[in-house]
Amino acid sequence: MTIAIYPGSFDPITNGHLDIATRAAKLFEKLVIGVYKTPTKHPLFTPEERVELTKQAIVGLPNVEVKSFTGLTIDFAKKVNAQVMVRGLRMTADFEREFDMAMMHKKLLPELELVCLMATLKYQFLSSSLLKEVASLGGNIDDLVPQPVAVALRKKFIVKLDSERGA
Repeated sequence: MTIAIYPGSFDPITNGHLDIATRAAKLFEKLVIGVYKTPTKHPLFTPEERVELTKQAIVGLPNVEVKSFTGLTIDFAKKVNAQVMVRGLRMTADFEREFDMAMMHKKLLPELELVCLMATLKYQFLSSSLLKEVASLGGNIDDLVPQPVAVALRKKFIVKLDSERGA
């Protein structure tokens, strides 16, 4: 059985992430989405919230599961017996970063193969950071994220705005 991992912070998962996961699920017998618990950026959602939102997003994908992890991605790959790591590429800057990470992963775990999927054209611009910024300012993000994520983002920013206003 070919097992692939799709690691990331998923803060939150977007339709771009979901598109990559859906396409990867067709290529591999099992896909494990690895939600990194301690990203270097300051996450909006807790690890538990990110895992739950990701689980809700992949409901229609029977060969996909979601797990959280800490530490090195290669250790997570070993833990779930993955032979392949899936990454999405949006633009040239993504390629440069992914290339550097791929070379390090290859050094640390030579048997782990990397498969990069090009982002679908309509999601080329989409990032979780940009999405959170638009949502924080009240922009409509409904067609950019799974419905549970849109609801969770609205709740987060309503609470944040209320606390800033002293409500």
